[in-house]
Amino acid sequence: MRLVFAGTPHVAADTLAHVLQNPRHEVVAVLTRPDAPQGRSSRLVPSPVAQLAEEHGIEILRPQRARDPELAERLAELAPECCPVVAYGGLIPQPLLDLPVHGWVNVHFSLLPRWRGAAPVQRAILAGERLTGVSVFQLVAELDAGDVLATAEYRLGELETAGEALEGLQQRGAALLNDTLDRIADGTATATPQPVDGVTLAPKLTPEAARLDWAQQAAVLQQQVLANNPSPMAWCERDGQRFRVLLARALESSDLVPGELRAEKRRLVVGTGDGDLELITVQPAGRKPVAGADWARGLREIGRLE
Repeated sequence: MRLVFAGTPHVAADTLAHVLQNPRHEVVAVLTRPDAPQGRSSRLVPSPVAQLAEEHGIEILRPQRARDPELAERLAELAPECCPVVAYGGLIPQPLLDLPVHGWVNVHFSLLPRWRGAAPVQRAILAGERLTGVSVFQLVAELDAGDVLATAEYRLGELETAGEALEGLQQRGAALLNDTLDRIADGTATATPQPVDGVTLAPKLTPEAARLDWAQQAAVLQQQVLANNPSPMAWCERDGQRFRVLLARALESSDLVPGELRAEKRRLVVGTGDGDLELITVQPAGRKPVAGADWARGLREIGRLE
């Protein structure tokens, strides 16, 4: 089939790389977000999808808005039979959805209808779930509500961060997308409507909500740390400066008051509202990430966390 691939970040570029290896389909163009400023110089940098497309000599479409008339005109000229989507970062208007004969198929990192929205992996971890997955579904105007073409389950590890989970899900999603595209081309794909019950939403995580509240249970704080890694990263304050927590494990003991730190021989722990939390990896203000025990070893006074 003739494809126009829509996506922007690294996870989308990795999936595009798998699609490009499938000899049954031709990617005639990619649709991605415009070049974005990066670093202190604010130099405009192409998206990972745009960079990969350029390496392969594929046409790049990067409109400011998906509603731009020029985009609709060019897509009509390209005449894609199907448009796979992975984290494009914008809404596709109905006139564009109607262009390909086989529509737009989206790779979403949850088992729909659970966790519709921008941060399905993070929200699953935040909720303490151990089973999640990936869905390939038909894109419609309503958020992540289209009929499901294929799913694959993914079991989260005990201390698996959102970033690590996304890598594993991307690999499964790329294979699932390739298989789905083949079945669409063969005419054997089946679409199943999503259940009305069980819908949950997954809005993007914010830095404000990533602040750790030591009055919470240790298990809840562990989930918050894992869900916010690598972005926006869980944090608190120590001596008025931001103190990030990159990896943490809930412990049963609860002999510390919330926010109280204790440096042990091989670990650093902090008190919570129920249980203690081992701070496995931390990042004090102005420093690189370091093992919690190593950071505490060089301090005269360990203080507490707020």
